[in-house]
Amino acid sequence: MKKRCFDMLVIVVGAFIFALAINLFVIPSKFGEGGVTGITIILYYVFQWSPGIVSLIFNSVLLVVGYKFLDKATMVYTIIAVFLLSLFLYLTEGWHINSDELIINAIFGGLLAGAGIGLIIRVGGTTAGTTILAKIMNKYLDWNVSYALLFFDLIIVFSSYFVVGAQSLMFTIVMLYIGTKAMDFIIEGVNPKKAITIVSKEQNQIAEQVNVVMGRGVTVIYGHGHYTKEPQEILYIVISKQELSMLKKIVRSIDKEAFITIHDVRDVFGEGFMELAK
Repeated sequence: MKKRCFDMLVIVVGAFIFALAINLFVIPSKFGEGGVTGITIILYYVFQWSPGIVSLIFNSVLLVVGYKFLDKATMVYTIIAVFLLSLFLYLTEGWHINSDELIINAIFGGLLAGAGIGLIIRVGGTTAGTTILAKIMNKYLDWNVSYALLFFDLIIVFSSYFVVGAQSLMFTIVMLYIGTKAMDFIIEGVNPKKAITIVSKEQNQIAEQVNVVMGRGVTVIYGHGHYTKEPQEILYIVISKQELSMLKKIVRSIDKEAFITIHDVRDVFGEGFMELAK
């Protein structure tokens, strides 16, 4: 129950931040956008239709499509996110900020839009539209969500050229790139992980110290030296970047001749880390 309430709060914050990005930076600067929001913005420029209302109509249709591909929990979160996003777009329509610097607006528009969508996706929701397509690509083709979203968004963005012009299109592309990076940062977390493999004659002592001192689990992989043919236990450990220094000290204090490899890890699911989403 606590997790559900926290997820709802994150979706509210994410939807509000995204709405601010659109009404404070994107529309006043005559930028385009990706996805359904991009289409609603084009319609706003041409017909002055409310982005909040048009977004709700379009996304409601796309939710019917998304229902066939996404699990029940994701759909519930997405329906809530779509409603809140449309509501906040409508409520903040009259909000303005004094900034005529297009590059500054592109930077902050991208940061806010990426952070807003990232928060919603992080807790298992989507903002419908092309985000549903990105989630489908992630689920069935293992595409990175952020870059799949960028791919679909660019199709719509380039179509906006005929309305916003070349300069605004270029600023929009910059904004989307910044938004993708911000979204990646939010989705993947602020605490990157490292996967460590250790080959040592003192593997038992090292594993015990990692368990006791760092509170981390250790997996033992059985192998052998190709030249010597002698059996060898290889330690496999996943830790945060901040814990790397402590692990090196432990290994160095026990076996200075240990062989260590360190790998960057993007996603870690399971006990002690993120819960594996359905």
